[in-house]
Amino acid sequence: MTVGAEKEILTAGVIDFLGDLVREFTSSLDQLLENRKFRQNQYDEGLLPNFFEETAEIRGSDWRVAPIPADICDRRVEITGPPSRKMVINALNSGANVFMADFEDSLSPTWDNLLAGQQNLRDAVRGTISYYHPSKGPYTLGEDPAVLFVRPRGLHLSESHFSIDGQRCPAALFDFGIFMWHNARWLVDNRKSPYFYLPKIEHYLEARWWNDVFCWTQERLNIPHSTIRATVLIETLPAAFQLNEILWELRDHSAGLNCGRWDYIFSYIKTFQNHPDRITPDRAQIGMTSPFMDAYSKAVIQVCHRRGAHAMGGMAAQIPIRGDDQANAEAMEKVREDKHREVIAGHDGTWVAHPGLVALARSVFDQHMPSPNQISHEYNDDVRYCPDQDRLLEHPSGEITLDGLRQNVDVGLRYLSAWLQGQGCVPLYNLMEDTATAEISRTQIWQWLTHSASLNDGTSITDDLLNAILAEFVEQDSDLIPASALFVDLCRSEKMVNFLTLPAYERI
Repeated sequence: MTVGAEKEILTAGVIDFLGDLVREFTSSLDQLLENRKFRQNQYDEGLLPNFFEETAEIRGSDWRVAPIPADICDRRVEITGPPSRKMVINALNSGANVFMADFEDSLSPTWDNLLAGQQNLRDAVRGTISYYHPSKGPYTLGEDPAVLFVRPRGLHLSESHFSIDGQRCPAALFDFGIFMWHNARWLVDNRKSPYFYLPKIEHYLEARWWNDVFCWTQERLNIPHSTIRATVLIETLPAAFQLNEILWELRDHSAGLNCGRWDYIFSYIKTFQNHPDRITPDRAQIGMTSPFMDAYSKAVIQVCHRRGAHAMGGMAAQIPIRGDDQANAEAMEKVREDKHREVIAGHDGTWVAHPGLVALARSVFDQHMPSPNQISHEYNDDVRYCPDQDRLLEHPSGEITLDGLRQNVDVGLRYLSAWLQGQGCVPLYNLMEDTATAEISRTQIWQWLTHSASLNDGTSITDDLLNAILAEFVEQDSDLIPASALFVDLCRSEKMVNFLTLPAYERI
């Protein structure tokens, strides 16, 4: 954190603003979180996610979200990463259309990381951000930087370093409120807008809550209604049945939906944690061509286009592999295939995690999407896609292998170790990993242990097998020891822990 960041960011004005924001919306947020527990209990008892009868009119009637602002009409390539100073500059200069500065899945929320991140974004918004590398020299913004989006932390998280009336501040309001206080007026005065990504939404009432937050904030900061725009990450299974409703609730502030596919797999496992008939195969065997993932992607595209909104594709986690041309070529071909599938399916843009992939992703979308996006101004009812409950819930096929189990232990443990040390975006085995990968890893192990699953060779997955694999990795790298106890607790807990970041946060 740069010197004076806390004094610069947590000004008296910010503190008063956050206090009013938190007092206005914490009670309703607490109720939304209680509703999540209630619905999970229903899933545990056998209820399947489905479409709501009470919102049938919203799904069936014709309406569209507010017109798309000109500066985000074309979002064909978006890059994501934590709001560290060098990352912010490189991402904004990467040639991508959008940079999503991530306070959630790719940031370990230490106090220094959070305040420095807000300081970096404040400077980036004004175009004054710079960074000096001892050997590479100065980094500054280019003439045509990407449009900035900000992803605040999820509704389930709190900020332990900042309290209002003796209670922790909801992390989502902390991240959102600080950015808005420091940047909203400057953006509006310069004919720009504050843009956000909203994570981990599970119910349309949560989208309504965010819309209320937007309306209150715009009025309080005296900026026009509909100034704030937000893309909702569809990364929970229940949300896939509420796409129309989520867009409807945010219709004046909507910037579309995104396929947060890794968290979506995690959500599938979590939703069906009590269902022994829903044991998932190796995560490497669950891809976007799996029927339930394909149905989810198509549902997002068709609903968004019917409503005049962007349908953004998912993340390519690959990073360039230096020193091995063949391995790098194979990795880049996987990226090309993934982006080709997305643009042909109808997505309006896609995500990459590394600046080195921007040109590749852009070339694929440029070839197949000559217009700024694939949203039709006159939606054809004849091709309207009606999401099907059975297909959205079709269980992925495949096997559980020893390699898959070892990979989950390896990646999950290494990521958790890095997160506890303040690093939330971690290159592992030529992939840029974030919290979603670790969530899949530890929940799959929990699921396999809890429901007494077996490997494809008949070997039972037991505590002893987990211990043996864990001991092997810890013996190879003693730095993993501090994270190993927490990782084991997450894998063996009596009831699945909702988010690994909840217990992990208390240790940083």
